[in-house]
Amino acid sequence: MRRLLAVLLLTFMVVNTPAQTRTGGTLPAGYWPLERSAPIIEKTGETRLAPDLSHLGAGERAAVGKLLEVGRVFQSLYERQRHAQAERAASTLAALEGPAAANLATLYRLFQGPIATTLENRREPFMPVDPPQPGKNVYPWKVQKEELESFLAANPARRDEILDPRTVVRRSTADDGRADLDALARHPGLALLHPGLRERLQATVARPDPKGFYAVPYAVAYADQMVLAHNLLREAADAVQAEDAEFAGYLRNRARDLLTNDYESGDASWVTGRFRHLNAQIGAYETYDDELYGVKAFYSLSLMATRRQESEELRKAMRGLQALEESLPYDRHKRVKEDISVGAYDVIADFGQSRGGNTATILPNDALISRRYGRTIMMRVNIMRDRDIFAGVDRAWEAAVADAHKDELSADGNFYRTLWHEVGHYLGVDRTRDGRDLDAALQDAADLLEEMKADLVSLYVAPTLRKQDYYTDASLRAVYASGVNRVLQNNRPRRDQPYNTMQLMQWNYYLENGLLSFDRSTRRLSINYGKYHEVVGNLLREVLKVQADGDKAAAERFVERYTKWDEDLHGAVAANIRAQQRYRFRLFKYAALGE
Repeated sequence: MRRLLAVLLLTFMVVNTPAQTRTGGTLPAGYWPLERSAPIIEKTGETRLAPDLSHLGAGERAAVGKLLEVGRVFQSLYERQRHAQAERAASTLAALEGPAAANLATLYRLFQGPIATTLENRREPFMPVDPPQPGKNVYPWKVQKEELESFLAANPARRDEILDPRTVVRRSTADDGRADLDALARHPGLALLHPGLRERLQATVARPDPKGFYAVPYAVAYADQMVLAHNLLREAADAVQAEDAEFAGYLRNRARDLLTNDYESGDASWVTGRFRHLNAQIGAYETYDDELYGVKAFYSLSLMATRRQESEELRKAMRGLQALEESLPYDRHKRVKEDISVGAYDVIADFGQSRGGNTATILPNDALISRRYGRTIMMRVNIMRDRDIFAGVDRAWEAAVADAHKDELSADGNFYRTLWHEVGHYLGVDRTRDGRDLDAALQDAADLLEEMKADLVSLYVAPTLRKQDYYTDASLRAVYASGVNRVLQNNRPRRDQPYNTMQLMQWNYYLENGLLSFDRSTRRLSINYGKYHEVVGNLLREVLKVQADGDKAAAERFVERYTKWDEDLHGAVAANIRAQQRYRFRLFKYAALGE
C-alpha cells in the first residue's frame, strides 16, 4: 500500500547476526522468519472489492480521488495512533527483500501495524518493536494506568481534558510542550481555533513536570495531517458541488471539524443529508483500540457507493422505532427520532479503524449529537453478501451445531440481524442514571457492553417485527440462528477484545439458561428456540441495568461471571470450527486503490 508520509532513513536497522530463512535469504534479527509467518499467511483469505462506479458523474469521480487521498492520510495516522514505532517499522520493512520480508509486509497490511495476532489469538510483534501497549500511542507510550489515576485524583479538574475522546495525552515535559508549540507555529490558524492552548503549552515549557500530564486536541497533535486532510476535503467538496450539493456541504463541514476538533457541524449534515451516489464516514469515532480507558477515538475513513433502491427499501422499514424503544426491559425510556438515516452501500475503500470485514456501522456515538440529529446506519452490502465470506461462515456453523440446525443460517439472516444490531445501538441506555457518558463511567467495559446490548436488542425485537410481517417464520428463524452463530468462538477471547468477550458472555448465558445445550458425545450445540425470547430478554435487562448504573466495579464483576472458558465445552466447539475454517483472517483489497 502506498504510504503518504515520507519514508524515514533506516535508523532502525538491527545490527545483530541475521537469521537464515528457508529460502536462503536473510532478515535482521528480531524479524519473523518464513516458518513463523507462513502459517498465518496460509490461513489468510483475500477479498477484492470492485464495485461498479460507472454511474458516477465527473465531479463525483474527482471527489472519490480526493477522498482516497484523505484515506491514505488517515491510514498512516491510524497506524501511528496504535503503535509508537509504526512509521519507523514500515520504513525498515519496506527496505527488506525476499519471500520472508514479503510475508511480513502482508502481515503489516493485514494487522495494520507491526503487531500480529497469532493462530493461538496472541498478539506478538513480528519485527523488533515494543510489544503492544494498552494505551496505544494516544497516551504516553508505556504509561501505566495507575500513574494517570494518581494524577487525576490530585487534579480532578483535568479529567475531561485527559479523557476527551479526541485528545492525545502527553507527559508535561518541555520537549513535548515545544513540539506542540511548533505545530501551532506551523499552522497559526489552529491557535485561533483553540484559544488559550498556546499559553498552556508555554507554561508547560516554562515549568515542566515529568510526573504530570496534559492533553492536546487531535487537531494540534496531528496538525500537519489534519491540515492536509482539510484541504483535500475542501477540494473534494468543490469537485462534487455541482452534482451533489448536500454531499459537498457535508465534506466542507467535516473539513472544518478536523481543525476545530468539534464534529457537530459535520455530524449534523452527515446524518440528516440525502446524498446522491456517495457517502463517507470520515474522522475519529470508535474507541475499541483504547484498552487503557476505552475512551480515545481512532481515525477511519470509509468511502461507499450508495445502492439507492435497497436504501429506500431499508428506510421505509425503519418505522415504529419509538414503540420498540418503549418495549425494551428498562425504565427511563428516551425519545428517539423515527426517521433514522439508513443506507445500503458498496464499499469503495476502507481505511484505518474501519478497514477489514466491517459489515455495518451506526454513528455518531456522542449521546448529545444523537439526540439532536439522530444517527446514520451504513450497511456494507458487498461485504455482507460476498459468497466466499459467507461460505466460510456457513462451514463453521455446520461444524458447531447439531444436524437439525445446519440449514437454519442464511446470508439474509446475518444481514437483518446486523441491521437491527445497528438500530440496537440507537435504542436503550445511552447515559448513566446520573447523566454520565457510558465511556467515561464504564471505561474499558463500555464498548463490550454496548455491543452486547445491540446484539440483544436485534434479537429481542425480532418477534415484534414478525408480528408486523417484517419477517416470515423462516427469516425469523434465520435471524435467531445468526444470533447464535454470532456468539461462537474459534479461540478463547482476550479481555482486550470487546466483541469476542461479549460474544463469549452471551454464549455462557445461553448455556446457563437453557437456550443452548452441549452434547458431549457429538461435541455440538443444540438450540431451544422456545426459550429464545425469554433468555435474550433477561440478559438484555441485566446489560441495560449495568449500563444505567454506571458502576465500573459491578460491570467488571458481570464480565468476570460470564467469561469462563471450559476446554471440554468451549474448546471442543472452537476446535470443530477451526477444523472447518479454510481461513482465519481476511485481507481486503480495493480496486479503487489499484489493488
